[in-house]
Amino acid sequence: MNTDPIADFLTRIRNGQTAGMRVVEIPSSKTKVSIAAILKDQGYIHDYKVEEVVPQNVLKVALKYDRLTKTPAIREIKRISKPGLRQYLGSDTLPRVKNGLGIAVVSTSKGLMTDKQARKENIGGEVLCTVS
Repeated sequence: MNTDPIADFLTRIRNGQTAGMRVVEIPSSKTKVSIAAILKDQGYIHDYKVEEVVPQNVLKVALKYDRLTKTPAIREIKRISKPGLRQYLGSDTLPRVKNGLGIAVVSTSKGLMTDKQARKENIGGEVLCTVS
């Protein structure tokens, strides 16, 4: 059993990009689907789809690469808040990833959102991961 499913989600994306895969299959959950939706909205992945399979649904993530250089769109994806050490921050102390060029995914009382949206709505929360 996996103790940190979000870290597993991020690692599968990281490993899939290193291997040059087009689609990565991940066990699905509502949080993972929300993170995938944020990554799609911000342009880090092409698309995602949830397939209903009997034991557990599968989240398929279509990774994005540069057409000419074949480099992945996601240069760095890192888990911040871990089960052993949760990172809760207020809206004024949310991290700026790569001086605003990257995003931080924040779990707030209004759902998952980027650090920019959380600052705009003046909401803090748990910083799940950073993407650049």
